[in-house]
Amino acid sequence: MYAIIVMEMNLTMTKAERFFSSIKNKKVAFIGTGVTNNDTIRLFRKKGIDVTLCDRKTREQVGVLADEFESAGVKLSLGENYLDAIYSCDIVFRAPGVYFNIPELKKARDMGIVVTSEMEVFFDLCPCKIYAITGTDGKTTTTTITSEILERSGKKVHKGGNIGRALLPIIEDIADDDVAVVELSSFQLISMRKSPDRAAITNIYPDHLNVHSSMQEYIDAKKNLVLHQNAFSVTVLNMDNEDTDRLSEFVRGSLYKFSRLGKPERGSYLDDDGWLCFTDNGVTEKIVHKDEIKIPGLHNVENYLTAISLVHGDAPNEEIAETARTFGGVEHRIEFVRELDGVRYYNDSIATSPISVIAGLNAFNRRVIMIAGGSDKKLDYNQLAEPINTYVKTLVLLGATADKIETAVKAYKNYNENECRIIRVNTMEEAVEAARNAASGGDIVTLSPASASFDMYKNFEERGRHYKSIVNSLK
Repeated sequence: MYAIIVMEMNLTMTKAERFFSSIKNKKVAFIGTGVTNNDTIRLFRKKGIDVTLCDRKTREQVGVLADEFESAGVKLSLGENYLDAIYSCDIVFRAPGVYFNIPELKKARDMGIVVTSEMEVFFDLCPCKIYAITGTDGKTTTTTITSEILERSGKKVHKGGNIGRALLPIIEDIADDDVAVVELSSFQLISMRKSPDRAAITNIYPDHLNVHSSMQEYIDAKKNLVLHQNAFSVTVLNMDNEDTDRLSEFVRGSLYKFSRLGKPERGSYLDDDGWLCFTDNGVTEKIVHKDEIKIPGLHNVENYLTAISLVHGDAPNEEIAETARTFGGVEHRIEFVRELDGVRYYNDSIATSPISVIAGLNAFNRRVIMIAGGSDKKLDYNQLAEPINTYVKTLVLLGATADKIETAVKAYKNYNENECRIIRVNTMEEAVEAARNAASGGDIVTLSPASASFDMYKNFEERGRHYKSIVNSLK
């Protein structure tokens, strides 16, 4: 009789409830503080699960969060030997910024310890349809556009992953007929073995090579987004990007491609008259004209082409078009900050690679004053030489990559120090001041780092907000 009662209870429990019940007596470690892990830790403690927080920071650096977690019963393993605690735990959740293949996590896996992440478990437990987007450039904007379109179409949307909030902490509030729209980075995808219902890869260019062991490992991580989809899935790939298009052979379900330069057999494209169109089985639909898109730049045409193929059949074309006409963009991506003395200031802090900087410069379509530099991701800055010499009249450099960027710009065959002046500074305050002094009425100043932020900031968001605060404080 007891066995029957237990079986009936299991049948009435949701998948999430069964998961939390199965680990209630396990010891769980979380590596790293931040948006992803903090809320997940709070949820696990509410469930009565034994939790240890492991972080390289000292207690002083963790600050009031350490007091909050200790009061909630969380054990703390901080400082130099912070990872020692994972070996006495049953499950380890790594934050997205913790590389999957560090020796300590390899050792833990060899010991039989479960190594996972918030997003991996969310994918396992999520009851609703998942749309997921990755790519070197454009994934944040495309994720947001997709969310906006689906919300306009009457869906209850849960946006998260590498953007917004952690989704596992709200797993029990997500209904079957909701939708989840997630942005995924290579660091999240590298260990994932479950793919979404609908997946899109915007493009693949060299990035994060200071962490990934090779370019192939980076590509393979992106490939995980589509590798585990089933026959009922939808995959959207960039036909104009070789490394992305090459993944077509791994697609098992419906394959849509998008192109700004050609016309795919199935998918979305930009026609000769400037219309963003969708074609399938010989039927072509005009969705919206590129001149109606509120956010500027051909890269945003590509972002909308991605979203059109990703939501086709799930959202009316009219809602896609209206989103294009009204959506004003995301924070830190060519974000207008203010106009002062006739000078317009923009925040493009999310542009952490040369490719994303080039897209931003093309969107301005004029010579600008650009603030660049940051921590080094082992990228090739030579590709910035021509665009900077073409579109930048004053280049303000700071951070660890300043030397590399300056060397690349000066090595360009048509470099002219009078047409592209270079200024070196040490802080963001000095960078904004130098940019302001170089600008006159009608100019554009943009923070477009082409680098990560970790030499001076926790992340690109903190960098962007610091830049905005300085600009907004100018008198």
